[in-house]
Amino acid sequence: MIGAITAGLFSGAGAPASTTSYESIATITGSGTPSSITFSSIPSTYKHLQVRLIARDSRAVTLEAYLIQFNGDTAANYSDHMLYGDGASAAAYSNVSASSMSAYAIPSANASASVYGAGIIDILDYANTSKYKTIRTSTGVDNNGSGVISIGSGNWRSTSAVTSITIAAQVGNWQANSSFALYGIKG
Repeated sequence: MIGAITAGLFSGAGAPASTTSYESIATITGSGTPSSITFSSIPSTYKHLQVRLIARDSRAVTLEAYLIQFNGDTAANYSDHMLYGDGASAAAYSNVSASSMSAYAIPSANASASVYGAGIIDILDYANTSKYKTIRTSTGVDNNGSGVISIGSGNWRSTSAVTSITIAAQVGNWQANSSFALYGIKG
């Protein structure tokens, strides 16, 4: 039975996407310290989008959330929820009718020096104009022996195709060498 399950995971319909299913669209790596980055003029030729990030922000705390908006929409059209833990405890939070979606946890100014967090944002069916847009997030940081991992999802209550993505530090600015890469996932 295990052999049949394993074979099903790696072949045929429903198999994980291969590395050739991803196409690089754009990368933003900063030497400055902007409060947000934006991917714009996103083509509608893919099934899904994925943002991969390695980042740190400047707020005087150890860990921080980061914010996600589509198409410059700053109205209360977003919802999200998040689960996170540090090995000793777990917590959850949610937002409804918010002006952005959020994900957690990126290291900030009080984290160990030179520690950056890593995250993935999947944007599902981003070009479909018949439904609201959904994201799923996973983010984590190892602060030299202590750390946090989180998973979450969010919703943008718009049927518009996603043509731009803004990712902002919740408070403060992205630090030098923070990097954001946008990929298109073929259908």
